[in-house]
Amino acid sequence: MLLRVLSTFQIEFAIALRNRWLSIAVVLMVLFSLVLAIAGAAPTGAVGADRLSVTVASLTSLSVYLVPLMALVISFDAIAGEIERGTLPLYLAYPVSRGELLVGKLSAQLVLIIVAVSLGYGTAALVAFWFSGGDAMDGLPALLRLIWTSVLLGAVFLSLGQMISGLSRRPSAAAGLAIGVWLVTVVLYDLGLLAAIVADDGGGFTTDVFPWLLVANPADAFRIYNLAASDAVGAASGLAGAAQSIALWKPLASLLVWVVLAAGLARGAFERVEP
Repeated sequence: MLLRVLSTFQIEFAIALRNRWLSIAVVLMVLFSLVLAIAGAAPTGAVGADRLSVTVASLTSLSVYLVPLMALVISFDAIAGEIERGTLPLYLAYPVSRGELLVGKLSAQLVLIIVAVSLGYGTAALVAFWFSGGDAMDGLPALLRLIWTSVLLGAVFLSLGQMISGLSRRPSAAAGLAIGVWLVTVVLYDLGLLAAIVADDGGGFTTDVFPWLLVANPADAFRIYNLAASDAVGAASGLAGAAQSIALWKPLASLLVWVVLAAGLARGAFERVEP
């Protein structure tokens, strides 16, 4: 089984490396991280946070948008692309199960996400250490937390991209659906919650329902966990009180559940594909 997964991993990794949209996304990640790190090098004593924590707060907001987008760009044609190229029947003719094929693809794509976020966040960390020296060490745990939670967020959207790819069967349709999923989960979902809060005017929805709906979204769960897990990052973001009003285990549990749920949805969609 492991050898079959590794073979799929090698093939998918080579294909993903030729994805020009991935290259653009990685470059954007590094550039934006660099800009945010330089901006975060301004004096930060007023908010009681070191420079690296200020940078992590900014990177958290950046990652909510870029990491899901990168993951969907990598994975939207994972199955639909194979169907269009006519290679899916060839894959399935080998002694490899559909689950092993998906695991191999997901593993290769996840490695690319790890490389991208490590390059981006690593660049930001170097700038923070350059400007503040050893003081930036206080923000290192927050940076490491941001890296592994970004990988979890990437895994969620990679699996969602594979699900979309299996359901749409054509890369062009999959690309449109992927952008739609990104817009809904990252942009429109929060706008909808904001509108509901305004309409509720401090009623039961705001106090009882809203916190659960907030952590139910993997992108929001990622943001809340990173802001609430570190006092310095929360202070730098200006959202410490709001983030810490939700128990820390809830957003983390939501992320972990989404990793499993999205993988299951991808497997279910792939099982319905006829080569």
